[in-house]
Amino acid sequence: MVKKLLSFSFLLVSLTFQAQNLISEGFDTYANLATSGWTSTNQSTVIGTNPDWFQGNPVASGGPFDSYVGATNSYVACNYNSTAGANTISNWLMTPVVSLVNGDVITFYTRTVTSPAYADRLQLRISTNGAASANPVGATGVGDYTTLALDVNPSLVASSYPNAWTLYSYTVSGLPTATNCKIAFRYFVTNGGPSGANSDYIGVDSFSVDRPLSSDSFFKNNFSLYPNPVNNVLNISIKNELSITKLTITDINGRIVISESSVINSLNVSDLSSGIYLVSIETNEGKGTAKFVKN
Repeated sequence: MVKKLLSFSFLLVSLTFQAQNLISEGFDTYANLATSGWTSTNQSTVIGTNPDWFQGNPVASGGPFDSYVGATNSYVACNYNSTAGANTISNWLMTPVVSLVNGDVITFYTRTVTSPAYADRLQLRISTNGAASANPVGATGVGDYTTLALDVNPSLVASSYPNAWTLYSYTVSGLPTATNCKIAFRYFVTNGGPSGANSDYIGVDSFSVDRPLSSDSFFKNNFSLYPNPVNNVLNISIKNELSITKLTITDINGRIVISESSVINSLNVSDLSSGIYLVSIETNEGKGTAKFVKN
């Protein structure tokens, strides 16, 4: 389910970069994740009484905290009962297959209880084998999820795992080309469990993978110029409901030859010398650049 994440994704795109969303999950209903292609496996040394990740437990139901956004229980959680006694917890939650390229941005929020007495740890791992990804086997195995993207509190210090919802971000790198991948959350705690010195309760919320668009892509997705080449009047067609806040035209030497700061649908370029020019448009949601030729 991705319903409650829509506002988060829009805010992220509007305030930071124009992007294409590849996958997003707000964890409104944990039971429905399997129908979206999510999978899980508990490879802890011993399987405990609560072996799987589960729907978040909000304060109103006696839980430790509410979700980051949306319904109070709309986050996914994992806790010390992933194992029994005092053992190593290795409890995994994996995404569907997603095609990644370098520069894609993975984001999510996570936290533990407000006053942690026991240390928690979370890893974000990536497999580049897509649908063929081999699951981890054993408490220390990682299977095909060999890329460690993020490690939250690897030293297992109780005060080092965030006790308020905190945003984490990873930018994909090292891929030779577009690659089918799976992304995994791994609740990984040594000496964990009900009798262990570590592990308590963590939540994960508002997971998203986004592909930032270049300035050129932003322009193509939102505007078009015609005619191009142009003799006298250059028309600007707005494809989406964006507000133009500034427009500049520069020549090939970087000199600004036209500058406007209002809504513009056409420009008189008859006085410009023949040649290649760049038009840059700033909007309330991003900035785009395109070339045109003046005859």
